[in-house]
Amino acid sequence: MPGQRLVNLLARGLLRTPLLSRLVGARLVVLHVVGRVSGRRYAVPVAYVTRGGELLIGTSSRWGRNLRTGEQIVIRLRGRRRRADVRTGTGEAEVVAAYAEMARANRAFARFNGIRVGEDGEPDREDLRAVWRDGARVLRLTPR
Repeated sequence: MPGQRLVNLLARGLLRTPLLSRLVGARLVVLHVVGRVSGRRYAVPVAYVTRGGELLIGTSSRWGRNLRTGEQIVIRLRGRRRRADVRTGTGEAEVVAAYAEMARANRAFARFNGIRVGEDGEPDREDLRAVWRDGARVLRLTPR
């Protein structure tokens, strides 16, 4: 997306700033991802929804394929660096249900992913299935 690098740079800066990180960090977390082939390190700001003790994240970006169930990554959550356990999901039912939950909780997430939300607050089922067909996956992170 045009301008996404600039937005990511700004978000990472805000999430490192002590007072601002609490406000901005209510919906954004930075994932520190290492490329499996390239070995490059990426700091990726993403939206999340809290479910129990987990952070629920949806992505169709290529960096998401670098995360595997059972591994740990470093995250910056509300200004603090910490480790998190990773669980990934790619099945249709799991992705559609998780994206529906995230779209209900965060309309910006829905818009960013092209998911229409009706007046009743329910995301469009066909849009949710289309997101899955386009390669979306679900990440469940458990911070330590």
